[in-house]
Amino acid sequence: MKKVVVGLSGGVDSSTAAAILQQQDYEVVGLTLWLMKGKGQCCSEGMIDAAYICEQLGIEHHVVDIREVFQTNIIDYLVAGYSAGITPLPCSQCNRTVKFGPMLDYASEHLGIDKIATGHYARITYDTAINRYQLRRAIDRNKDQTYFLYDLSQDLLAGTVFPLGETTKTETRQIAAQFDLKTANKPESQDLCLVEANGSMRQFLDKYITPKQGEIVDAAGKVLGQHEGVHHYTIGQRKGLGIAAAEPLYVIGLDAAMNRVIVGDRTSATQSECTVQRVNWVSIAEPTAPIRAEVQVRYRSHPVPVTVIPLENSRVKLVFDEPQFSITPGQAAVWYDSDTVLGGGVIERNN
Repeated sequence: MKKVVVGLSGGVDSSTAAAILQQQDYEVVGLTLWLMKGKGQCCSEGMIDAAYICEQLGIEHHVVDIREVFQTNIIDYLVAGYSAGITPLPCSQCNRTVKFGPMLDYASEHLGIDKIATGHYARITYDTAINRYQLRRAIDRNKDQTYFLYDLSQDLLAGTVFPLGETTKTETRQIAAQFDLKTANKPESQDLCLVEANGSMRQFLDKYITPKQGEIVDAAGKVLGQHEGVHHYTIGQRKGLGIAAAEPLYVIGLDAAMNRVIVGDRTSATQSECTVQRVNWVSIAEPTAPIRAEVQVRYRSHPVPVTVIPLENSRVKLVFDEPQFSITPGQAAVWYDSDTVLGGGVIERNN
């Protein structure tokens, strides 16, 4: 019998993934990562629900304490980023370094199993012509999570199964109900696990970064107001600036060294190009010449046409066909060919 370790967060998606694989005659083992203390999808409540699901399905349940890895790779990473005036995206970092890698290592070393599965909405195919695994969008485009999975390596893709890639969210809940899973009607997580656990990103950051009052200025350096901490702001932000102006103003820069928030009009918050670092070429080998693609610079942004120009040291330059609003250093840029993820990386600060 085929064996697979399913990452169980205590939500409906991972629960249904386990049930589907069991129905497909896999021998399923449940695995929950203990990421942090407190409330959250992957923590106290999630572990209880995950244990209940394993009892329902009659499968083993393993809990692995990975709090130190989460602290180093996610919490410390976020705090360092916000302190430097960028807005890190924790989810893609978490998927590779905290979840998929450690899960596959644990499955292999402790259980003798070479496959893991999660409840992510994505698909994996194999292209024999180029001898490469390909990461592709889920059928349910509204739930597609490939934007957060761009950093998975070929080895991780080879060892991963996404049972929900061909399933819509509505169908997932229907399947969960058919299996009478406890999580069938569990509300969906709306925020990052850190936000759920702390109430807001601001409250989380204020535990680690002491708020320091500074100036809000325009591009010419004119003081327009005061702020309570650079880490409370992000590029493109309009609300919560607390300053009056004749036209809407947006955050266009964060100067952590000078403790300044820089604002400007919407045009000032658009860019025609940006550079991206820590690039992972997912479904194709790194090209030696510019390629055309469609890129997402935020999870919910629409893909837009772009020219991707390879640079040295795992970097690329993205040249947009039309200037884009709110290109945010620290966030991910992920480029696609139709539904196939070609590559992705972290947007650099342009200075």
